[in-house]
Amino acid sequence: MLMEDSRAGHLSFCTKVCYGIGGIPNQVASSATAFYLQLFLLDVAQIPAAQVSLVLFGGKVSGAAADPVAGFFINRSRRTGSGRLMPWVLGCTPFITTAYFLLWFLPPFTSLRGLWYTTFYSLFQALATFFQVPYAALTMLLTPCPKERDSATAYRMTMEMAGTLIGAAVHGLIVSGAHGLHRCEDAALPGPVAVSPDATRLYSIASAVVAVTYPVCSSLLCLGVKERPGSSVPASGPGPSFLAGLVLTVRHPPYLKLVISFLFISAAIQVEQSYLVLFCTHASRLHDHVQGVVLTILVSAVLSTPLWEWVLQRFGKKTSAFGICVMVPFAILLAAVPTAPVAYVVAFVSGMSISVSLLLPWSMLPDVVDDFQLQHQHGPGLETIFYSSYVFFSKLSGAGALGISTLSLEFAGYEAGACKQAEQVVVTLKVLIGAVPTCMILTGLCILMVSPTPKVPSQNSSHRLSLQRRTSYTLA
Repeated sequence: MLMEDSRAGHLSFCTKVCYGIGGIPNQVASSATAFYLQLFLLDVAQIPAAQVSLVLFGGKVSGAAADPVAGFFINRSRRTGSGRLMPWVLGCTPFITTAYFLLWFLPPFTSLRGLWYTTFYSLFQALATFFQVPYAALTMLLTPCPKERDSATAYRMTMEMAGTLIGAAVHGLIVSGAHGLHRCEDAALPGPVAVSPDATRLYSIASAVVAVTYPVCSSLLCLGVKERPGSSVPASGPGPSFLAGLVLTVRHPPYLKLVISFLFISAAIQVEQSYLVLFCTHASRLHDHVQGVVLTILVSAVLSTPLWEWVLQRFGKKTSAFGICVMVPFAILLAAVPTAPVAYVVAFVSGMSISVSLLLPWSMLPDVVDDFQLQHQHGPGLETIFYSSYVFFSKLSGAGALGISTLSLEFAGYEAGACKQAEQVVVTLKVLIGAVPTCMILTGLCILMVSPTPKVPSQNSSHRLSLQRRTSYTLA
């Protein structure tokens, strides 16, 4: 009987590949925006730094707010001929494709550009959430076999890593000609330089190339993956509402301290990513190395992931957390000595730190959930709230960090589109890639180290909790 169930739940290689391909578009787009959107808004769209801070803050908050909203509506959607989740993925595709392209489009008017980019960045972030939530939840509807689900998730993570590399590489290579020193050679007077048609054309081409991945990958996902209506086991009973469950989760000390610590750490990583390209462009003579530095970070992050997985298993999770602070002295070194060899070393080390900072919270969350479920008996549904609330708070922390830090450029006198920035701006950029991430990372690690270690459940309890998880996967 078990062999028959195993065969019934088996996923073909083609199905796993097509499922993994579905995760590529969001990672390609997110990688491109993380490294290059701020530079585009300041130097190509030439909107004031204060407005850029509003664009980034509004977009991140929109993405955060969309998480519970997406879960609420998707959880109440009815099954159709193509499934219950697939219509949401396909329905979002044309809208998110359009929103992403218009995010990088330079409108002919200048006075309302800030509103234009705030609108489309917020739309893009919200639609990306409505695309990602049902796509990620498809794992539970592919097969009833946990081993096959884990295998499908591994394919998904591999494809998403590849998408992160592709996004930064392709977008960076296409727009590299828009920010070279040659654009300032004819600028005899200080102040903003007129945007060249080549720059707008290059960004339009890059956005079109990235945007087209949405319909292509969504089509392959739809053709190669089919939802199984009987693959998910119904929950054993109704759980608490989202708000009631959220109150219970944030009152759990291990979870609260885990969230607070990684709010600082994830915000530090986002600040480092966002300002590295600006720093290379305006605070150092590294214009020609921007793409190489960005790719070094991403390749290092991808290649070091298996190493950190081994370290987590061998030395424990709290010990592995010290790998995050490896980038601290090197980031300070880059701010003090902004040369090409130092930049590549910093990029390589930063990639390793980014890898463990992304891996560690998702490795520690299951332990926190197990500890909570051993102490409380509130029925199914809370695990989803743990995960969704963590994503929600992470996006909010990124929104605040990027909004405030970009506002600091306005106070320092950043002049949008100028070839040469004031000395105060250069100092501010050095602080933003050196001192700010350092303080935030050290603060997060201190909180993480003093937090109580969740109780590790016994083998029987672990088996019981694993079974409970399989019956409690609902979209919160």
